[in-house]
Amino acid sequence: MSWLDDLTSGLQRAAFSSGFFPATVRIGVTGLSRAGKTAFLTSVAAALLARPSPRFTLAPLGAGEVPRFDHERHLAALAADPPRWPERTNSVSLLALAAQIDQPLLPPRRLRLEFLDYPGEWLLDLPLLTQSYATWSASMLRRLEAPGIAPLTQPFLAFASGLPARAPANEAVAAAGTKLYRDMLQALRGAGLAYLQPGRHLMPAPGPEPPWLAFFPLRGESPFATLLSKRYDAYVEAVRRDLASPLFANVDRLVVLADVLSALHGGEAAFADTQAALAAAAGALRWRFSWAEAFAALTDLRLPPKIISRVAFAATKADHVADRQRGNLAALMKNLAQVPGTGVKTAHFAIASVRCTEDFVWTLEGRPVSAVRGRVLGQHVLTRSYPGEVPDQVPDAAFWVHPFLALPEFEPMRLPDGGRLGVPNIGIDALLAFILEDVL
Repeated sequence: MSWLDDLTSGLQRAAFSSGFFPATVRIGVTGLSRAGKTAFLTSVAAALLARPSPRFTLAPLGAGEVPRFDHERHLAALAADPPRWPERTNSVSLLALAAQIDQPLLPPRRLRLEFLDYPGEWLLDLPLLTQSYATWSASMLRRLEAPGIAPLTQPFLAFASGLPARAPANEAVAAAGTKLYRDMLQALRGAGLAYLQPGRHLMPAPGPEPPWLAFFPLRGESPFATLLSKRYDAYVEAVRRDLASPLFANVDRLVVLADVLSALHGGEAAFADTQAALAAAAGALRWRFSWAEAFAALTDLRLPPKIISRVAFAATKADHVADRQRGNLAALMKNLAQVPGTGVKTAHFAIASVRCTEDFVWTLEGRPVSAVRGRVLGQHVLTRSYPGEVPDQVPDAAFWVHPFLALPEFEPMRLPDGGRLGVPNIGIDALLAFILEDVL
């Protein structure tokens, strides 16, 4: 770490230690599709609100435009009888917590934590900042031409390949192609794939849809390809502008969630796609440390975005495998997600935001194995589960000979005292300790 980074870190610590003005720390929470962001934020809020010291309370959002994360409603679902999983959130929301921290010989320090929940699809737009339309199109089409997903991609690929080599710019054709492309992305997501771009085709931003969103990947040079290229450039500029906006620019810590176990169950193609998505997202975080980006911001008379100081990568649903497998799951996550070439602090975890199983020893074919058991949704009896051994690194070809078994959809554990004492979980305290150790 350079002397400038040391100075910045020291100034931040001094600001946090001062009792003369409130400190606000904003943590971005994102993840790949169906990673469990809603359950994670509900569990985090319950854990912090249950702390005896410092005492946190829910804080008002003020006059901002970001909707409030509805912690009470999601916690009520978990506390119901029988307990229910909270509904997924499909847009940006904000959870704000406040605390007053007593400190010896100094005035009490006020601290505000803001957890910004935003779609993981938008995280996968970051790699577009360094790619031209031609480069992105070639890469995306190459992935779409993989044999294993041909039934889902064939309608769009047939449309794109059927366009004339010198196709003129045509709005109706652009709209038709964009609809086919979006429908295909939705189908691929349903099949367990995660590395799908652009993210706003799957999760549009709030407000009316701008006309430059009507684009898709296409090879070759033609007036029509030029139209799509211009729209892609406008999209990339919007992504860059969002990163400098008040909504995203103040994120200085990040939590990235991924359902690695379901990717293992999905098979080699689904796992490889998850691996590529995590690698692309982790690699794109380098933009936060670009002097060129900072200079460009200053020339536009705006402050450069904050540097992300800490990133936590977490594999979710860790309670679906036994305790002895969770170290392997965290190690696998570390192998899948590294932030190269920066001074950012990173850590990797295996977590269960809302625990739904207990560990036990199961005898299979006369041999004891570490397994889990819990109640499957809609059932009243305990179900045993042993999905298999979790690899601690990217699996080789031999792993896929014996598929990772299915993961039952368990219901949440009953909450003690309606959740007022926190939510049963695995690893949330360790993750929060890493993200907040310098401010708590």
